[in-house]
Amino acid sequence: MRASGTFKVADFTPAPVPSPAIETALSVGVATMEKQYEGEVVGRSTTLFTSAFDQPSGTGTYVAMESFEGTLHGQAGAFNFAHSATTLGEGRESEFFIIVPASGTGTLAGITGTGGIAVDPDGTHRIWFDYELGR
Repeated sequence: MRASGTFKVADFTPAPVPSPAIETALSVGVATMEKQYEGEVVGRSTTLFTSAFDQPSGTGTYVAMESFEGTLHGQAGAFNFAHSATTLGEGRESEFFIIVPASGTGTLAGITGTGGIAVDPDGTHRIWFDYELGR
């Protein structure tokens, strides 16, 4: 099944980078995030977010681990998912997105699958999960 929706970042809080730091051309940043979801995906997530990113050029890579609680097509529970992508100014490439096996609870227990994230030109953030239940 596919569940899709939109999300907004409700909180983005930078966190200290564990020591010792290694100097590179793009410094590594760490943050926590909270997101709110609407559509066929309803709920919230908390995120551990890491990146090496140059804001002026839009070049870099991020890696994120999220814990979601809410509903997909009305099925309620929680699960983890991981995703990453690289940008070279415009667009996304080298994307990775997976629902963490054995992480589901409630009626989302046994959830497996993949998904994706896209950002519209107007800044709308979209998410989708291609998933199966009961594995």
